[in-house]
Amino acid sequence: MKPVLLVLVFLSEEHRALVSERFDMIYAPNAHLGKDRSNGEAQIAARGHEIKVVLTNGTNGLLASEIDRLPALELICTVGVGYENVAVEHAKARGIPVANAAGTNDDCVADHAMMLLLAAIRRLPFLNNGVRHGLWRDDIPRPPHVSYRRLGILGMGAIGKKVARRALGFDMEIGYHNRRPREDVDFQYFGDVKSLAEWCDFLVVAAPGGKETYHIIDETIVNAIGPQGVLVNIARGTLVDTDAVAQALRDGRLMAAALDVYENEPTPPQPLLDLDNAVLTPHIAGISPQAIDMSVRKFLENAECFYAGKPLVTPVV
Repeated sequence: MKPVLLVLVFLSEEHRALVSERFDMIYAPNAHLGKDRSNGEAQIAARGHEIKVVLTNGTNGLLASEIDRLPALELICTVGVGYENVAVEHAKARGIPVANAAGTNDDCVADHAMMLLLAAIRRLPFLNNGVRHGLWRDDIPRPPHVSYRRLGILGMGAIGKKVARRALGFDMEIGYHNRRPREDVDFQYFGDVKSLAEWCDFLVVAAPGGKETYHIIDETIVNAIGPQGVLVNIARGTLVDTDAVAQALRDGRLMAAALDVYENEPTPPQPLLDLDNAVLTPHIAGISPQAIDMSVRKFLENAECFYAGKPLVTPVV
């Protein structure tokens, strides 16, 4: 018999067919980025005693109360790298391993980060719209260029390193803050975020979400980036104080912000919507056909290893 799998995230028809080859799949994606958990709750109530594997993501997660109602649960996996809303310690206490899809969307996110950075610095949305209304270059201030500037990266993990690699193609000087210095990079390390923000021209946020990093980019850090600076966030919306950023953009204390993620998703960040120096995309940095396919296949690879008694490929615990 195939193990019973509860899927709490959207999968394409093609990927549902692929997953169904190996699992008795219960497809119940939670709505509104996990804020409406009724789909999953209904299936847990109906078949919780049968479910052996859960496939979710960092935003939807899997709550401790849900884990407690899954007595047969053997494995939790996420599509994507994030797992901030998975009750990892609770799972660990039950002896349930957790795996993510690390390494599947790093390139996609890093590509998007550089796109956002370039778009914000060169004022792409404003220029694109302006041309459609008769704008010519002599009518506006000259936007600055990107090459040879200082790029700060908050979070030098797999994605941070790939952002840095791309930035080197623009001859940028790289600095970073991490929980600890990395031995595998030669970039300048800063012991706190404020020092990094004061040093850099542009700051890219690529750190994990969660309680430890909540509003790590606050008014103090925004002021440290400065009136010629740009903030890019491709991590989690909770890392950035939206109101502080919006007010700094209005006051001219920050030149521009480019956000793929924001607080209270999927509700748009209202304080930023009327600002032409705020570039916004709908949490799509890590999404491409290639990245999603690799993520689903990484889940299947982890599950195959688990049931073969082998170590997980990308374990969290």
